[in-house]
Amino acid sequence: MKKLLLAGWLILLVISSASSQSKGDFTRTEDVIYGRKFGTALTLDVIQPAKPNGFGIIFVVSGGWFSSHEAINPISYGPFLERGYTIFAVVHGSQPKFHVPEIVQDMHRAVRFIRHNAAKYGVDPNHLGVTGGSAGGHLSLTLGTQGGPGKDDAKDPIDRDSSAVQAVACFFPPTDFLNYGQPGEDAVGLGILKDFKPAFGPRSETAEERQKLGREISPVYFVSSNTPPTLIIHGDADKLVPIQQAELFVKRAKETGATAKLIVKEGKAHGWKDMNTDMPALADWFDQYLRGLKPKE
Repeated sequence: MKKLLLAGWLILLVISSASSQSKGDFTRTEDVIYGRKFGTALTLDVIQPAKPNGFGIIFVVSGGWFSSHEAINPISYGPFLERGYTIFAVVHGSQPKFHVPEIVQDMHRAVRFIRHNAAKYGVDPNHLGVTGGSAGGHLSLTLGTQGGPGKDDAKDPIDRDSSAVQAVACFFPPTDFLNYGQPGEDAVGLGILKDFKPAFGPRSETAEERQKLGREISPVYFVSSNTPPTLIIHGDADKLVPIQQAELFVKRAKETGATAKLIVKEGKAHGWKDMNTDMPALADWFDQYLRGLKPKE
């Protein structure tokens, strides 16, 4: 278990690598409660730039489906903040206590909360982006492919709002747990992902249940022509999440007519020291598909 949590923590540290943004260029509101489960508060931090552009980006704080408030590093959001984006850094319930399907519901709740309170934070509720890396990338794609309307009769008005996002840009995400690295490779707590078995819960115990769960939590099976514009940056030497996962998703998106792009980082594994230099590419994507700016030549 210690090895598992350490792996998740290390991934979070890589994703949160610092950039050049100075502390004086933003304000941070910590531990905003977006929901509760079993008596536990679910929180997010709001990082607002000095000169907001009126658009919001959701940052999924997750590595190995482990999430921690301590892993939120506003400095790493520099390329977004410099362009005026308000960042919502979302902490979800972590494995092993909570499993992937439950974590997914946390993320839907977070988006609904942000959209419901968009005016308070000065962002457009109809133009929200989402980003993250590894498990955070998986959850970003899950929102991109499965975000949707809330329940009109929900007791909590927040749950009546949509959890859809309008653009996705992420790093090295798992996309198909049933064809992981090669056709037919079951990674629902097995094989490459055996150390992450607790994240998949008791449904990973039998082949039949793994097939059902794997399909439920794999974004590739929910891609449609309505999937928002999606950018994936992935290293071709990644052994934890094979680049084949990104290739599968982008291929499927293009087949349905959705907009998708893969940037391949040659020789890079699962995270790299200078990942902060790739953040502007994500910001460019949001500039184009959230703000409607022309892409840079």
